Amino acid sequence: MLIYNVTSGVDKSIEQEWLVWMKEVHIPHVMKTQMFMGYRMYRVLAAGEDDTVSYAIQYQAKSISQVEQYLEKFAPALREDVKKKFGEKVASFRTLLEEVG
Repeated sequence: MLIYNVTSGVDKSIEQEWLVWMKEVHIPHVMKTQMFMGYRMYRVLAAGEDDTVSYAIQYQAKSISQVEQYLEKFAPALREDVKKKFGEKVASFRTLLEEVG
């Protein structure tokens, strides 16, 4: 199994609004692509800057081809939606992880 991990640094001034939007709008749109089997969302507990908090969302995929298809067909528009909604108050980076038996 592969994990497509998106870690986002969120300005604390919009944290609750971002959380609601992610749970009610963004994540459901990602899941509707049918490229992922499921997801989990985590709050990062590491000490960071006082004005930001970080979250990691891990989407579970069966194959790298599904992740590649998501990145090519769906990710650009979904990323643009986040940028339009929250601008510079959210910064994200992405990693692809492979489960090791």
